Amino acid sequence: MSRRIVVKIGSQVLCDTRGELNRDVLGHLVKQLCALSEDNWQVLLVSSGAVAAGSPVAGEGLQKISDPVTRKQVLAATGQVRLMETYRALFQQGGLNIAQVLASKSDFQTRAHYLNMRGCIEALLTAGIVPVVNENDVVAITELMFTDNDELAGLLAGMVNADLLCLLSTVPGVFDGDPEHPESSCIATWDDEQHQIDDIVLRGTSALGRGGMHSKISIARKTARLGTEVVIADGSDPEILVRITGAEHAGTRFPACGETSPAKRWLASADGHAEGHVIVNRGAEAALLDSSRLTSLLPVGIESVEGPFSQGDVIQIRNQEGAVLGCGRARYSHEEADRLKGKRGQKVLIHYDSLYLVD
Repeated sequence: MSRRIVVKIGSQVLCDTRGELNRDVLGHLVKQLCALSEDNWQVLLVSSGAVAAGSPVAGEGLQKISDPVTRKQVLAATGQVRLMETYRALFQQGGLNIAQVLASKSDFQTRAHYLNMRGCIEALLTAGIVPVVNENDVVAITELMFTDNDELAGLLAGMVNADLLCLLSTVPGVFDGDPEHPESSCIATWDDEQHQIDDIVLRGTSALGRGGMHSKISIARKTARLGTEVVIADGSDPEILVRITGAEHAGTRFPACGETSPAKRWLASADGHAEGHVIVNRGAEAALLDSSRLTSLLPVGIESVEGPFSQGDVIQIRNQEGAVLGCGRARYSHEEADRLKGKRGQKVLIHYDSLYLVD
């Protein structure tokens, strides 16, 4: 039976500081992906680098564009061509075809869009074609941008129920202190009870990309909770994927925590796009967070309703302090939910099967 791997490679690995594609690194990466394909892995590649790769070819005319968002769109449009042509040639040498998939955050908002994209990617994987995915920077606007391609990779790993997600950067993994400090060491296996993000991560982003280690750890923890093992490792290592998928230790591993249904994986991706929210009382909060039982959200536990939302919309569930407990699909509108709030013996607003709870 085929296994599935999602590999994300960042701009810092793909390009030098001038924005030129590092063809040696790309060659090693593609060679490993082709080897994994031969070893019965279905491969999905999430590649940054379009904006960075566009810098050398956009020319002096770029200086005529004053708006920074438009400048980025021009760089993405020109750089994506270079990036995909490079990948096409390299994968062809390994006997594989590729397909370009440009995604935006709105593709994960509605169930119909999500299922349509999942169907296309599933078909590509079944046909033995490698989807090469990047954010569609040409149409993305600030409020609908992914935090970075780590977030996109995590969402895709959940979408295709991947066995393994590899987030490749320029560091060997997650360190228990400042990576530049000689006494700091790479954490082999992440443990939520032992490790705290803010205690060990230096916040900040790379020169070419939008992400950082804080983002990688957050995405890794969430993806692992949905049933996919995650590894953060050094993408410049020419054998890194062979080591990760073999018995050899490499990077920092985030072990998968059980399995999650396809519906809940979609809800996890749609959490940030909720149409409205409800505030629940202490009793409902305790019941929802009790992992020993399966609990749906009933109107009796709801204190207030904030709309508008309609039947089938994703809404957030918040406690009395405003903290987000999770999200789910509403079985009826905000008007009806407001009318039924606090009442016993009423129909379920969010069924357990359509409920996703955060950490």
